[in-house]
Amino acid sequence: MVLSGSAGDDTIVLVPIRSFDDAKSRLAESLDQQRRRVLMRQMAETVVAAAHDLPVWVVTDDDEVVLWAQGMHVPAQRVRVSGLNAAITAAEAAAERAGAARILIAHADLPYASDLRVVTGRGVVIAPDRYRDGTNVMSLPTGTGFRFAYGPGSFEQHRAEAARIGLDFSEVNDASLAWDVDSPADLPPHLARSTHDASRHDSDTAQRSTSHSAATTSNVP
Repeated sequence: MVLSGSAGDDTIVLVPIRSFDDAKSRLAESLDQQRRRVLMRQMAETVVAAAHDLPVWVVTDDDEVVLWAQGMHVPAQRVRVSGLNAAITAAEAAAERAGAARILIAHADLPYASDLRVVTGRGVVIAPDRYRDGTNVMSLPTGTGFRFAYGPGSFEQHRAEAARIGLDFSEVNDASLAWDVDSPADLPPHLARSTHDASRHDSDTAQRSTSHSAATTSNVP
């Protein structure tokens, strides 16, 4: 497989998405489920676009996410494992088999992401969140036995893991990649408005469809 991209001619971007149904439950006090689904899709589309000319795989085992990825003209890498760390480990192995010397892992909840390709360099390169606690974007070589440790404190754990296996480590501070959405306070105003509009449109469409079906049924002898 021939891969192209300015961050490396042999890099695959992995965007893990568990599902849209249970996405961002911590936002429930501010957004209902439909608006959270819209929000997740909008942010994921932004992240995929930020890969530019790098090939992207959406890592999931959810049928709806697979269909969404197909609509985005992005391949889905189905993983039959539970948990983010296991899913990324499986996807990394698949990327290595496909000929990738590096992977670039980007979370799907980065509303300001503009260019993932800035996360590049030797060894392990991380763009952390704005608190330097989480790992929003990470680039690393495949086939090194790197143990992924996503969750609270993952930035320091991933830096320690790079040292454990003897890989160089560097940090990229990019404001567009540092902002992720985990709580209502993280929600950008423009996305709050757009999810409301999109959710209302979906609701209106569903109501019109229901009304049309009812009218059609009433005319059946």
